[in-house]
Amino acid sequence: MDLNTENSQAPDHFLDFALANIRKKKLIECLHTGSVTGFDGYIITSSSLPCIVGSLCYVENDAGDRVTGEVVRIKESSVDIVPHDNSFAISVKDKVALVQVTQEVEVGDGLLGRVIDGLGSPLDQLGAITCEKSLSLNGSTLNPFERTPIEDILDVGIRNINATLTLGRGQRIGIIAGSGVGKSVLLSMIAKSTDADVVVIGLIGERGRELASFTKEVLSSHSRDKVVVVAVPADRSPLLRIQGAKRATAIAEHFRNEGKNVLLIMDSLTRVAHAQREVGLALGEQPTSRGYPPSVISLLPSLVERTGTNSKSGGTITAIYTVLADGDDVTSDPVVDTARAILDGHIILSRDLAQQGIYPAIDVNQSVSRLMTDIVSEEQTKNSQVLRKYISKYYENRDLILMGGYVQGQDADLDIAMQLWPSIVNFLKQDDGEPASFPDSVEALKNLLGGNI
Repeated sequence: MDLNTENSQAPDHFLDFALANIRKKKLIECLHTGSVTGFDGYIITSSSLPCIVGSLCYVENDAGDRVTGEVVRIKESSVDIVPHDNSFAISVKDKVALVQVTQEVEVGDGLLGRVIDGLGSPLDQLGAITCEKSLSLNGSTLNPFERTPIEDILDVGIRNINATLTLGRGQRIGIIAGSGVGKSVLLSMIAKSTDADVVVIGLIGERGRELASFTKEVLSSHSRDKVVVVAVPADRSPLLRIQGAKRATAIAEHFRNEGKNVLLIMDSLTRVAHAQREVGLALGEQPTSRGYPPSVISLLPSLVERTGTNSKSGGTITAIYTVLADGDDVTSDPVVDTARAILDGHIILSRDLAQQGIYPAIDVNQSVSRLMTDIVSEEQTKNSQVLRKYISKYYENRDLILMGGYVQGQDADLDIAMQLWPSIVNFLKQDDGEPASFPDSVEALKNLLGGNI
């Protein structure tokens, strides 16, 4: 590649993209080189390089082809590198070059409306991306006392969430469900309807077909000019999946630093955990619960805690993470359990509701927004509690009702729940393309309950 030629097209490989940026910063002479001394099919062992864990390298084989990789372990006389493409042909004595000691993320308004991969290369074939600034891939530690209290409501355009699980700007929440219950559709509805200034979407470890359709649907909406998509399909290296999650978070941090209200959507946090599990086990970590090594449990909080509010800039990052519950286990799965502990609430999607054709299939009684009572009126809080009571009453006695074993008049609350049930179902349902603003959602809940409070 000729680094003196103006790059008007999207680079074919991240290496070209990275080296072009290095040339612009006049740092290309700082590259250090070594050679491959071993490769077990997953981890490359190289002669010593002046790097740290997380440094970016490339390996060049005899044919002149190159593959990027990340340093994952440093020894006295060698370094271990995980390549971003395990199918690449590597042999002993192949050249290893250090590209970046501390990985940085190119950020700026040029990313808006674009789709990039885990290493920042454009995937949308719309040409090169020009960014003015860069941030550390791993972010920076934020003093807890620099976080402003969450007081403002984020309108997500979903009637059920706005009315009964109200989110605040800067809140972190998880959408927990098994496979095929409607997580991606719900995220798409939120991305198209939210009133956030910028929406950063990280599609990590999902199916390639779903990445293309989801991205096309979101970017074709009115929100295209405020959306950034970081997409890393399931067939990519586990390190690329982790990189994608970190890059999406860093991009969100940039826009927060500019004082904007950012919505970060990551689908899914579980795939990030699976990627870290692959890397950890390859490095010899001992598996604990369900095969997850300790590094997984430490990665998730470090990723989540980068979001939230920032008093210096006045900006916020409201983060929504999807969490895949293996076997619909929403209680004891390690990733689900960790997510519940570190997030500011969770939304449970019910397969039973989905089978009844109720979408989004939000189980209101199992879901909670820990900040709702602090940011909404007492009337809305009370209405939400009453709705939960009626839903609970109905489901507790549904079998009895269907068998004809219940006689009206025995339980006043159950009588009201039975009377309101068709209206409750209509309230819970919402078609894609049918946005519901926050005021309309609150009013709909109030009208649903009428005088039954």
